[in-house]
Amino acid sequence: MTAGEALVDRRDPAPVQRGEIVHHGIVWDVAKESFSLPLAGELTREFVAHPGAVAVVALDEDDRVLLIQQYRHPIGTYEWELPAGLLDVPEEPPVECARRELLEEADLRARTWEPLGHHHSSPGGSSEVLHVYLARGLSEVPAAERHERDGEEAGMPTRWVPLEDVVDAIMAGAIHNGTLIVGILMAAEQRRRG
Repeated sequence: MTAGEALVDRRDPAPVQRGEIVHHGIVWDVAKESFSLPLAGELTREFVAHPGAVAVVALDEDDRVLLIQQYRHPIGTYEWELPAGLLDVPEEPPVECARRELLEEADLRARTWEPLGHHHSSPGGSSEVLHVYLARGLSEVPAAERHERDGEEAGMPTRWVPLEDVVDAIMAGAIHNGTLIVGILMAAEQRRRG
């Protein structure tokens, strides 16, 4: 890269010679693919074949962000997170999934939606692309229209926290959810830039 050249990822999928699903899972599958790279030749990798996901930075009029706490068994931790969910409805646009997840996990609707960006949560082992949205103009969903939560979502605590306090907790190493970190830092930087 030369000085002044734009810093941007280059999408250029390698040709796949062989591919198969080696494990059909409850939530996602494990794929195995053989592909070629010019300098390395043929390689084989297994990875989580992920449908993608969304996350929502829901900010109220006082610049407080809604956090939820959810148990994550692989790490044995109750993590503070953003409302989020899988793109598991065929052909559902990411912003519609974000609207659905905010309603289902937080009993909220938002008047305005703005994409903050997207990221690859673990590109060496998963095909997941996670879309992050900023939701403003929040209103509560009437009790009769609320989603009944079960599984890990049953009884999830929620907390409204000033955006700067969440940034401080990230920088202090007190919270560790990658999507929360990405979303909050994007929202804080967007606010700083005006």
